[in-house]
Amino acid sequence: EVQLVESGGGLVQPGGSLRLSCAASGFIFSIYVMSWVRQAPGKDLEWVSQIDPSSENTHYADSVKGRFTISRDNAKNTLYLQLNSLRTEDTAMYYCTKSSRLNYQYGPRGQGTQVTVSS
Repeated sequence: EVQLVESGGGLVQPGGSLRLSCAASGFIFSIYVMSWVRQAPGKDLEWVSQIDPSSENTHYADSVKGRFTISRDNAKNTLYLQLNSLRTEDTAMYYCTKSSRLNYQYGPRGQGTQVTVSS
C-alpha cells in the first residue's frame, strides 16, 4: 500500500522560507517520478513541481519557478520541496504525489502539510 507522509509546513511571513518533506513507503520510490501539488481554499488542485527518479530532470510551475526547489533522497525514500521567497498566494495545503504533471490529479497523495504565508 502506497503511503506518503508530508511534514514541514507552518506559518511564515512573506519572504520567508520553509522546507517540506515527504516520507514514502509501500512502493519502490527510486523508480518513480514524484511531484508536489497544492490546493488553496476554494481553488483547484495545482501541480507545483516534479522530479524524475534520478533527480536529473526537474520541472516547475511558472508560479514557483526560481523560488521553489524540488529534490529527493532515494536512499531515504524521501521527497523534499524547498520554498523560498514565499508569497501570500503560496498559502495552501501541500501534498506529495506519486505522479507526474500529466496525471497529478489521479496519483495517490498523503494527508498534506499546511503552508500559511501571512504577516
